[in-house]
Amino acid sequence: MKFAILVNEGPFNHQASDSAYQFVKAALAKGHQIFRVFFYYDGVYNASKLSEPPTDDRNVVANWGKLAEEHKLDLVVCVAAALRRGIKDENLAPGFRISGLGQLIEAGIQADRLVTFGD
Repeated sequence: MKFAILVNEGPFNHQASDSAYQFVKAALAKGHQIFRVFFYYDGVYNASKLSEPPTDDRNVVANWGKLAEEHKLDLVVCVAAALRRGIKDENLAPGFRISGLGQLIEAGIQADRLVTFGD
């Protein structure tokens, strides 16, 4: 099965990002495809290289980047939501790219299922 993932919450104030990350890992381990992971609303904070969690805490941003590198995932950040929150190309974490809502629409069309995490 081919999944598209929508993440609407930030990495440190809600479980949605961790749940999405674990879902993607499990789906890949079972042989499913991930067409795209789209970060929208506060979910764009998952792409900020400016976050510095304590060393004894999980680094959700780095985890997404590593997963994208290992599995050639397309991690797309909504440009409008990112700009509203001060996230631009220069402070984007490795593995992420900024684009428009058309990428979410395409993901929904191309994938068998669109799974949403967060409100």
